[in-house]
Amino acid sequence: MATPPDVSAVSDTTAPARDGAPTAPAGRAQAHDTALGAEPPLIVPRRRIGRRLSAVAALLVFAMVLVSVVRNEAFQWDVVGRYFTTAAVLDGLLLTLWLTGAVMVLGFLFGTVLAVMRLSANPVLRTLSWGYVWIFRSTPLLVQLLFWFNIGALYPTLGLGIPYGPQLFSVRTVNLLGPTLTAVIGLTLHESAYAAEVVRGGILSVDPGQTEAAQALGLSRRRTLRRIVVPQAMRSIVPTAGNMLIGTLKGTSIVSVLAVHDLLYSVQLVYNQNYQVIPLLLVATLWYVATTTLLSGGQYYVERYYARGTSRSLPPTPTQRLRIRVTTLRARLHALTAAGGGR
Repeated sequence: MATPPDVSAVSDTTAPARDGAPTAPAGRAQAHDTALGAEPPLIVPRRRIGRRLSAVAALLVFAMVLVSVVRNEAFQWDVVGRYFTTAAVLDGLLLTLWLTGAVMVLGFLFGTVLAVMRLSANPVLRTLSWGYVWIFRSTPLLVQLLFWFNIGALYPTLGLGIPYGPQLFSVRTVNLLGPTLTAVIGLTLHESAYAAEVVRGGILSVDPGQTEAAQALGLSRRRTLRRIVVPQAMRSIVPTAGNMLIGTLKGTSIVSVLAVHDLLYSVQLVYNQNYQVIPLLLVATLWYVATTTLLSGGQYYVERYYARGTSRSLPPTPTQRLRIRVTTLRARLHALTAAGGGR
């Protein structure tokens, strides 16, 4: 009986193995070896047409808005440039920055005390801290500022003396609390209520085992809080504190109702004289944008500093990200150039 050609070809390429076991065909083994030595297939990323179209549409809308703002003569950019660095505007900016720094420092100092009181085992301290936070978070900031500005109607004089005895000295509140001091007091008391909750949340985010380990080593409660708990809590406190800082910077504009010469009030004084309302408001807006951008950059580096020890590698800085992108782009261009030259 004749053997089919395909069967004979397979049988001819089949070599006997030891112990009488047949081996794989030589042609198939050669193809398998070739496959093993070949380069892996090129993985091509999926083309996301919708994502690209949405990005192009967003860029077009942004370009249209930008062109309309730049070329709109009603904005009067020449007037903006003329008043951007005037003495009145810069003095208002300095007072705004000073108010922001003073309120944040005093607010977080007082807020830390309130947070420790809230976490205390003493029920009286816990109740007082909770009541303070409840009152000042439930009242609008403008109402608080107006209340402190008119405190003289409730307490015309403030004095120090012996209860039911002679008074050592007294001072009139009208002469004591000016607009700037009233703004500092009102903003500090308001911010300390929020800072207390921020600090309390950061402290509660620390593993209780850290406190137990510190107590086992014989550390006092105050030293444990200062050296163990607070440094670890800063990683949770800093992002929220940064948002509060930016919010306080913008919130200081509300003190203009008290005739405090901050940035917004200084701008208002200028446009009340020359009636250039829109350009002067743009001056204040640009200064607020510039300062908040600088504060946001500083917040990023502070967060990066306190992220040490919590992750194996720190997030790259903006300079490092730019360097990585430039290196990646150069590598891609070099690969495309090499591929084109090979053809």
